[in-house]
Amino acid sequence: MERRPTLRRPVLIAAFRGWNDGAQAATLAASFLARSWAAERFADIDPEEFFDFQAVRPHVSLDEGLTRRIDWPENTFYDATVTTPAGQPDRDAVLLLGVEPNTRWRAFTGEIVELAQSLDVEMVVTLGALLADVPHTRPSPVTGAASDARLVRELGLVASRYEGPTGIVGVLHDACHRASLLSASLWAAVPHYASLAPSPRAAHALCARLAELIGADLDLEELERASELYERQVSEAVAADEETASYVRELERRADEAEAERNLPSGDTLAAELTRFLEEHEARRRDEEERGE
Repeated sequence: MERRPTLRRPVLIAAFRGWNDGAQAATLAASFLARSWAAERFADIDPEEFFDFQAVRPHVSLDEGLTRRIDWPENTFYDATVTTPAGQPDRDAVLLLGVEPNTRWRAFTGEIVELAQSLDVEMVVTLGALLADVPHTRPSPVTGAASDARLVRELGLVASRYEGPTGIVGVLHDACHRASLLSASLWAAVPHYASLAPSPRAAHALCARLAELIGADLDLEELERASELYERQVSEAVAADEETASYVRELERRADEAEAERNLPSGDTLAAELTRFLEEHEARRRDEEERGE
């Protein structure tokens, strides 16, 4: 650790390039947060212990066209002050921007948990993105999950029910659970047919949900503008192939139907509204009788 930051009610927000980062949405969101909050680097994880450099090769770059520099895979920690709404208590964030390692995942996540505990982090939130049958012309769906029942209730998340292969995000949440450290995961769905194009739309959705989760006040105008450009560019590419365009129209139809169903009031809501109407109607009738009308 290069320096030890002094933090208030800190939350650790992590995003990793690799299997957990469809269309680069998670790392795009985390990088946006780092810029928005003027985050400052304070620590990193030595890549020597966790990477196969034949699989994830370091890059060579030139400084001022002369000096050759080796850029190694980084998992870097930043600290930042979170912008909160007026009247809300101050909060700080630890941002972990990294790359999914190749080896020793338990040791790797153990280092993250150890640092989080040393900084009195209240909660760990991971950002992820997965490829799905969703259209690029609609807001990216975001799901939030947690394994802690209290966190599920308080933050309006869902209990994790996933079974199957996992990435470093899943292993990190298991390490948090074993260390009794609260953790939650946010996942944005990105169009599988546009997986090679970075998705600011999904990054926007992740940042908006994260802001709700931690009580942050985020200006998302930059991501909104980027999302509009993203939609135009992907739409132009889709329009060049009628089969793909037809498929996207079908995805749009399904998304619109699903949104309409979500907006329908539930049976409990309808029953409550009917009860309220009948009670108000009965109160008016009694009032009219008392006045002799």
